[in-house]
Amino acid sequence: MAGLGLWTMTAPVTGKGEPWDASTYWTVSYPLAIFGSAVLGFLFPERAWRWAATLMLMQFVVMVAMGSGLGLLPLGLIVLAVLAAPAALAAVLTAKLRQSTLFGAVRGSDRSSR
Repeated sequence: MAGLGLWTMTAPVTGKGEPWDASTYWTVSYPLAIFGSAVLGFLFPERAWRWAATLMLMQFVVMVAMGSGLGLLPLGLIVLAVLAAPAALAAVLTAKLRQSTLFGAVRGSDRSSR
C-alpha cells in the first residue's frame, strides 16, 4: 500500500502522467522508495528483496490506472526492474544488518540455551 500511495501522489502532484517523468520523482519519491524498502527489509528480513520489487512494480499499477498507454510496456518493465535493484540491495543489506546485530544475537542465544 505504501508504494501505491507514493506513486499515486507523485504523478498528480507533479502534473505528469508517469511518476518518473517528474524531477520530484528522482529527488523525493525514488529515494523514499529506497528508504522504505530498507526499512521494510529491516523489519521483515525474510526475502527482503520482495519489498523493493513490490514498491517499484506498484508504479506500473499506478501508470495503468492513470491511463498511460501500454505501447512501451516491455521497456517500462525493464526500467522498473533496473530501478528496483538499488532498493532491493538496500532491503537485503538492512535485513543482514538486523540479523547481525542485537536482534539476531538475541534469537541465536535463545536457541542455544534450550
